[in-house]
Amino acid sequence: MVMDIEKFVQADGRDKLVKEVRKRIDANKIEYLYLQFVSVTGKIMGKGIPADHWESVAQKGFQLVYGATMNLFTNRAGEYLGYGPEAAELVGIPEPETMMQLPWDKRVARFYCTLFRNREERENPGGFLTADCRGNLRRLHDDFTAKHNGLKLRIGTEPEMMWLKFDENGKPKDGYSKPYCYHIDQFESLRPVYMKVLEYSRAMGLDMIQGDHEDAPGQLELNWMFDDVMRNADRLTTYRQICAQVAREFGIFACFMTKPFMGVSASGCHHNMSLWHGGTDEFVRCGNDPDNLPGMKENYMYIKGGENTFMPDGDDVQMPQKAGLEAIGGIVHHLRALTAIGCSTVNSYRRLWDTGFWAPVFADWGFQNRTTGLRVSAPGRFEYRSVDSMVNPYIMGSTILAAADDGIDNKLDPGEPEERNIYDAIDAGKQVKKLPMSLGEALEALEADEVVQRGMPGEMYRLYHEYKSDEWARFMSTVTDWDNETYMECLP
Repeated sequence: MVMDIEKFVQADGRDKLVKEVRKRIDANKIEYLYLQFVSVTGKIMGKGIPADHWESVAQKGFQLVYGATMNLFTNRAGEYLGYGPEAAELVGIPEPETMMQLPWDKRVARFYCTLFRNREERENPGGFLTADCRGNLRRLHDDFTAKHNGLKLRIGTEPEMMWLKFDENGKPKDGYSKPYCYHIDQFESLRPVYMKVLEYSRAMGLDMIQGDHEDAPGQLELNWMFDDVMRNADRLTTYRQICAQVAREFGIFACFMTKPFMGVSASGCHHNMSLWHGGTDEFVRCGNDPDNLPGMKENYMYIKGGENTFMPDGDDVQMPQKAGLEAIGGIVHHLRALTAIGCSTVNSYRRLWDTGFWAPVFADWGFQNRTTGLRVSAPGRFEYRSVDSMVNPYIMGSTILAAADDGIDNKLDPGEPEERNIYDAIDAGKQVKKLPMSLGEALEALEADEVVQRGMPGEMYRLYHEYKSDEWARFMSTVTDWDNETYMECLP
């Protein structure tokens, strides 16, 4: 039986792509390659190699300990999370179509990689590694598409984040601008920063469409065109790398922490989603010379056209088609468990507790209704709001697919859309489930939801649960400034 890793390396057309990469390496004088993958928490991991060894690593891959998928961090007991030192080493195979020259150092190119079990393992040698969240998303999306007559998920994300100053001790502190939403003057104060972000983003295939100053200190949101769920996740990961690099260049800090300041808005990462039949890939140059691209052409492809099953098909210009409603029914039904993925840190829940800043806390949906966890933000797309800037977009995409699949299979009804402020509706007697209000509660909801766990196949659920349970336990075993200020002098 041929191993998964060998099928991947020997796939039709791959050898041609490997050779094309070599031509680009030589023509652009690229000296070094980043071979990167994404950990359980969304952190970018990997290795670097001299470009001379491209052909060898494209064929054989590189090895790295399994624990790298868990950031190689330890738990409260000082033991490595997920995998001990006795575990085997994974094999990462670079994907030539993802090659991209770094615009800030053109001697370096990056590749995304698919992860496999080692070829010499006794159990499932050379099999796909289920600790690879990115690889899982690709396979689960393929399975979903095959099962539902070609239906595919497209997503556009709204990545809010904050640009902060450093204090005299070198620690991130205050926002670079004032917390005035949509004020062009505050946007202008960050112009040198965001223009550099736009420059790098467009060079790397992000079709940037709009941006604004949000309502927290130094908070910007810069958006690119929606696309296939996998490509969008890759672009969000790339965007985070770009922001980190720009921050280094300007001597400031790119903060993706969800809620660094109370009393102002947190950083969300709303996921605008739709399910489509058909469509074709189209090249978008993003300001680049088509004959001299800094990366492989696949980085600049966006899927266009097709039939959007979330578009209305009746007299009601707001109500989606039946197929779209069933998918949304699945997501509404599983919103509590999905919160453990979309709000993945202890700090995430500061966003839900700080009232008055439009953070959703109820498992309901409506039209243009920012008090619900899900809303129709425009004809043909739903905005999933219970997700923030710390999200792993690959696991989020996989679990959204699992919930949508359950909705379609079981024809789940999301109920009537709520057009009132949800608090007014509750005062009027409506029974609405509240979203989890702590990471611990969200993990309990995830533990009880086998459907959402299907979006975390193989070892992924075990690893995620272990990592996040340890994070919650660390928080619960910590004495905070609030504890001391509140209780230190209570008695006698």
